[in-house]
Amino acid sequence: MKVYQENNGTVNGSIEITNSELLYAKARDGLLELSLSLGLEVMRLMLEEDVTQYAGPKGKHGTAGRTGYRHGTVKTTVVLGGEKVRVDRPRVRGLGGGELPLETLELFQNEDPLNQAILTKLLAGISTRKYAHTTEGGTDDSVCASKSEVSRRFIGGMDSKMQELFTRKLCQDYPVMMIDGLELGKMTILAAMGIDSDGKKHVLGIAEGGSENSIVVKGLLEDLIGRGLRSDCPRLYVLDGGKALHKAVLDTFGKNAVIQRCQVHKKRNVLSYLPKSAQANVSVALTIAYREFDYETAKSKLLSIASDLEYKYPKAAASLMEGLEETLTVHRLKVPGVLRETLCSTNPMESANSVCRGIIRRVSNFRDGEMALRYAAAGFMEAESSFRRVKGYRQIPVLSAMLVAECSDTLEVKTA
Repeated sequence: MKVYQENNGTVNGSIEITNSELLYAKARDGLLELSLSLGLEVMRLMLEEDVTQYAGPKGKHGTAGRTGYRHGTVKTTVVLGGEKVRVDRPRVRGLGGGELPLETLELFQNEDPLNQAILTKLLAGISTRKYAHTTEGGTDDSVCASKSEVSRRFIGGMDSKMQELFTRKLCQDYPVMMIDGLELGKMTILAAMGIDSDGKKHVLGIAEGGSENSIVVKGLLEDLIGRGLRSDCPRLYVLDGGKALHKAVLDTFGKNAVIQRCQVHKKRNVLSYLPKSAQANVSVALTIAYREFDYETAKSKLLSIASDLEYKYPKAAASLMEGLEETLTVHRLKVPGVLRETLCSTNPMESANSVCRGIIRRVSNFRDGEMALRYAAAGFMEAESSFRRVKGYRQIPVLSAMLVAECSDTLEVKTA
């Protein structure tokens, strides 16, 4: 890249390459190397224009109206291709003393692109030790590729993402919310994901705790309310079988909370009490029951399965009966079929958890809760960038009307 910095040919409205052999030499190293070299040459020309504005054309000392004069060059660094590169920059001193600023230099020394490049590559799985091998130029002039420097910039970038996640306002209405826990080492990260009226998924917030206890969940929900989440709006909460989640949601939202227990978790729990020889048949029977559209038919089939299990496998039967009504909430509300398949389980939340785990898979030891939150925030926001609308999103207005009717009926019963 030094080749073009040493080329001091004049330019009249465009770049003039005076030595075609140098151009071909760079092209042999690949188009990217050529592009980076040309980029440095363009920067050099822009810097020369800044100098000319102060000191006038080079070699013409009597130029009227000049405010400064050339004062040699000095080594500095600019951001290029996800790394810092050493270059020679011109110096200009004012006629009254003091060095004059170059606008172009400030533009090319902006480190935001560098920080974003580091954050993107490390979240994609590149280790801090190998980051230097991924930079485009790979020249001896590159700096800021050490493991410690990359790590510091990565932490700074993740802190920014965490701050963004914790402070953004929740101005939309979310008819559906899913809450689930993610194990990171000895830490548990609770994440809340909202589905808006257009079917778009949003990571609303996260909280760190030793386990899924109701205090941590309440803290998370109170933070969401403080950032604008409406607590008086009827909403469907899709949860796993954790009692802490169930209690915290009901304590916080009361009559406006309609809970759907995850059918996948329920099925998994029931099968865990069965021997392998019986799991296949029971699994098929549960799947068929949950696929019934009619609430009474689905409930009748589940009760029949529980009755069959009662004699040989009482614990499996008890697991199926526990919270059975809440596993059929979407049936009772008569949610349309495609949307029902989406909301009968926490699979959308589990998918986000999976993406988060994949992004931070290289970290095996979390020193404290802050570190766990930092990585989780970066992981979930990265997952959010690839979210799609949920299947059946066009039926969400129908669900919202059903939730209003459900909560109104509940209130009337309690009043009576």
